Formats: sequence, C-alpha cells, structure tokens
Amino acid sequence: MEKKPYMKPTIVRHTPGGVLNKFGRPPQTVPMRRIEGFDVSELAGEYGSPLFVLSVRELKRKYRELDRTFRTRYPDFQLAYSYKTNYLKSVCSILHQEGAWAEVVSGFEYDIAADLGVPGGRIIFNGPYKTRGELKRAFENGSIVNIDNYDEMQVIEDLAEEFGRTLDVGLRINMDLNDPPWHKFGFNYESGQAFEAVRRATSGGKLNVVGLHMHTGTYVDDLTIYSRGAQGMIDFYRLIRDNFGVRLKYWDLGGGFASMNTLHWAYLPAEQTTPTVDQYADAICSVLLAADLGGEEPPKLFIEPGRAIVDDPFYLITSVAAQKRLPNGRRAVVLDTGMNMISSVQWYRYQFQSAQDSGTTVEDTTVYGALCMNIDVINHSLSLPPVRRGELLVIPRVGAYNLSQSWQFIYLRPAVIAIDDGRVHVIKRAETREYVQQFEQVPEDYSLPREPADGAAS
Repeated sequence: MEKKPYMKPTIVRHTPGGVLNKFGRPPQTVPMRRIEGFDVSELAGEYGSPLFVLSVRELKRKYRELDRTFRTRYPDFQLAYSYKTNYLKSVCSILHQEGAWAEVVSGFEYDIAADLGVPGGRIIFNGPYKTRGELKRAFENGSIVNIDNYDEMQVIEDLAEEFGRTLDVGLRINMDLNDPPWHKFGFNYESGQAFEAVRRATSGGKLNVVGLHMHTGTYVDDLTIYSRGAQGMIDFYRLIRDNFGVRLKYWDLGGGFASMNTLHWAYLPAEQTTPTVDQYADAICSVLLAADLGGEEPPKLFIEPGRAIVDDPFYLITSVAAQKRLPNGRRAVVLDTGMNMISSVQWYRYQFQSAQDSGTTVEDTTVYGALCMNIDVINHSLSLPPVRRGELLVIPRVGAYNLSQSWQFIYLRPAVIAIDDGRVHVIKRAETREYVQQFEQVPEDYSLPREPADGAAS
C-alpha cells in the first residue's frame, strides 16, 4: 500500500452559540440584513461592493445631540463642523442646514464651504498653512482667521496695510495637556510663547486679537484634558487682558471628541471608555462659566467636532473575496475593500456584522484587505462566523476620516449613498479609470505603436 504524505495536524477552536452558550447568541453572529430599512444585499447588488452608506437620520441626530447639549450649558455657543473629517458636499450641506458653521484648514476646504453657500462670516479658517491669497479672501469675506505662527502673522499684517485697516484675528495656542503634548499648532502657553505672540500682534497696531483657539488632540477620552484646557484658556485671557488690554469676542476649544470605535491599544471597549456628550459639555462649559471675568460677559464659545458627528452614521458594505487557512491554523478572509478605503484601520479595531445568517459558531479570524500589500490588515484577530466568497459583511462607524483620507491605490474608490426618510440618494458615484487619469498625458515620444487590426491591410 502506498504511503500517504504527511499532513500537519491542525486544531481549530470554535466558539459555540445558541443553547450551548449561557450568554446567548454571540452578537457578531446576529446578521445585519438591513440598513435604515433597506436590504444590504440589494444595496450592494444595485450600487456595487464595496459601498459606503450614510444614515441621514443618524447624522442629524448626532448633530442635534451635540448642539443641544452645549447650548443648554453655555449661553452663547456655536458648533463649527470640522471639514477635514469628512468633506463630502452632501454631509457638509446637511450639517449646515442643521445650523453648523464651517471649520476649514485649507483653501480647498474653504472652496467647498463657499460653493455650498456658507457665508464668509460663518467660516472659521484654521490650519498651519494658509497662502496669502487664501488669507486675503478670508478677510475680504469676513471669516474668522486664527493665526498659527509668526510668518503667518507677518503676512496678515501686510494684508492689513494693503486693506488700510486693522484686522481682527484669533490666536492659536497649545498647552502641555497630553502625553506627548500637542505642540504643532499655534504658540505654547507654558513656555511664554503665546504671551509673546500676543505682545507681537498687538504692538504693531495692525492686528486686533479678539479670539483664542486651542486644539487639544484627537480621540480624546480623558475629560480632564478639556477641563484643564478650559481653565488654561481663562488664565491666559486674564493675563493678556491685564497686560495688553485684549478683549475677546470668542474662545474656541476645538474638537477631538472620541467616537464609539475602539482603539487598537485600548484595554477596554469604546462603549466603556468614551465619555458621553453631556460629560464633554460639562467638562468644558462648567469651567468657562465659572470664570471670574470681572463682570465681563463670557466670550462666545466655539467647538469644532468632526469624528463625534460623522463616525457613527456611516457603514461600509464589503464582500468576501476569498478565505484561507494560515500556517498557524487560524482562518483568514480577504475582502474587496482595503486600507486605501478605510485608512482608520491603523487606529481602530473595527468590528464586523455578517449581512446573512452564517450560523452561531465563531472562529478567530484575520481579516485582510484586497491590496497587494502585507500591511493591508483590517483586523488581526476577530471572532467571525463562517463566511464564504461572495457573502457580505457590514463595518459600522466608518464615517470619520476614511472618505477624506482615502486614495486610489490598486483599486478605485467606491460609491457613497445616503438613505434619508425611505429614499436612497447617490451622493458620490464610484470612480472610473477615465476619471482618475483625466489629467494624465502621454507624449508622442512615449506612445506605443498600435498594431493593425486583424485583416487590415498592411
């Protein structure tokens, strides 16, 4: 009898659900067949896979919750939506309909806001790099401009001389609040840089400092960072008011609020660590309103959230392209999406829901993206039910940064649809090769000779 070849034995751990699991069916095995009442498989069939899906109802709910919570705690408040988080025009326009101002960090984003009809006086212009032309347009339109550095201050002084008037400006400051601290944006408070920057701005006679801006970080789930930042803002205002006669019209605490996605290095899930909207508002507003400003009315308060508004309302529908068994015995699946479409996989430990009933057992699985890159891993270790080629998975909470940071690498970017009150709107069509390459040119010297068609005369 011929000897059979040796095959390494593999032991695969399966976690049962149903009656064998006292906690009930594992959540990841409960299929998500519908999004806002629409069948997931039908959406993928009509608009393609992968596919981003926006719940307009949830987007409005997130905005209204933030806006209402802060307005009930601070008398003069305005929310400005952070464009860089997701600058799809439909998303921005919906939020402006709800009452949001625009917070932009580039001329590109400023153009989007202007094209949507946002008045210049409702645009806050931040960012470490603004061209002279962009600054000139912003001041001509009455926008709020927050100065990031001395070189920018000099450009704005030149514009003030050109306009023949004093320009109102805000100053970006940073504080030693994080570990490591965020020192990139603006002037540092503890070292005295911010104080000297105000001295410089007010001494020239061309600028009038009327605002302070601070961005405390991103995905900040430590409430003390906001309360210490707010107290630092108060202390600094008193200092520059007493020394330079500055009277603030506004102070801006930026954004950075966490969402319900769990960071890779977090020990506990986001549901247990992410503060509520009320907790964020209390950490900021209670400190600012308690400030003793000598009878002066508190300045207008701006916040600039992005992630906390747009992360939850977006879903990504993706198809299983293949499954395989790794040498260590772990199962792996390959999806038709990748980190070029959901770049936040480098930060988030994304969860998945099957769009069809795949049973109640789960197995430890590595989820790969479709890119021909070894680093394209969507989740290194995820409990998934059995899924086969062509079946669908849904990734919730993908609205923050993934669309604005996506890129065309190997595969083109997919369509984006919005579901609103029982209707589906295509808010961004899937890209085509012609669209991506429309600005390319092949000079005649680089063109390949065309072979004659079969049967054509030579």
